[in-house]
Amino acid sequence: MTTVQMRRRRPRSRATVTSVLGEILLTLGAVVLLYVAWQLWIGDVIYSAQHNAQAAAQSREWASAAPAAPAPEPTVDPVEGTPEYEPVILPQPADQELFAIMRVPRWGDDYAVNIAGGVTRSGTLDSIGIGHYLDTEMPGEVGNFGLAAHRTTFGKPFSDLQSLRIGDPIVIETEDGWYTYRFRTLEYVEPSAYDALADVPRSPDVPAGERYITLTTCSPRYAMTERLVGYGVFESYLPRATGEQPAALSEELI
Repeated sequence: MTTVQMRRRRPRSRATVTSVLGEILLTLGAVVLLYVAWQLWIGDVIYSAQHNAQAAAQSREWASAAPAAPAPEPTVDPVEGTPEYEPVILPQPADQELFAIMRVPRWGDDYAVNIAGGVTRSGTLDSIGIGHYLDTEMPGEVGNFGLAAHRTTFGKPFSDLQSLRIGDPIVIETEDGWYTYRFRTLEYVEPSAYDALADVPRSPDVPAGERYITLTTCSPRYAMTERLVGYGVFESYLPRATGEQPAALSEELI
């Protein structure tokens, strides 16, 4: 027997329970990191593009349809001398029923997200974009038109809610026409602050005499401990039958 043969052979390394468990945990960690990256970045880009494309297609469909009736005769603002139209009040939508599109020039010329009835995650917010609180008013109606959307994930339609400035236009497009609101203020509230959706926001005992819009989303980002709420007031309605778009969509922002 040679010297080499006489040497003690090294025992083969054997997988232990600890090493196998470690490899499994490393693999699971990598999968979790990939999922988080998808949810927070890659998926958001894809969902956002889908929201914009779907809303743009819906807008083109409404624009190409023949108007059901000619534009009504407007009244004239005694101060500004501009035409004023009485807004068409739509019926309350069913849960997940698409009825409008939101456009916010502050968030980009291509920002357009569908609005549907209901505010459940699985039914509306995750798949459609923006949800309408079914116990609040409709666009242009006296009272409070309440909306909700994600601030993170699934396209995050209200991601930049905090960037709105006083006077920024918030335009709601429907099959009948365009409802222009102007942003007024922003606040952080507890999740239980349901009076933000009162007919007069935060003043449930005050009778409604104005038309408001309320935008709600989670705060801080990636958490649900508070709600970020934006408020606006109605400015004007423009019937689609006029063949025009509201000037607010092309005005210069400050």
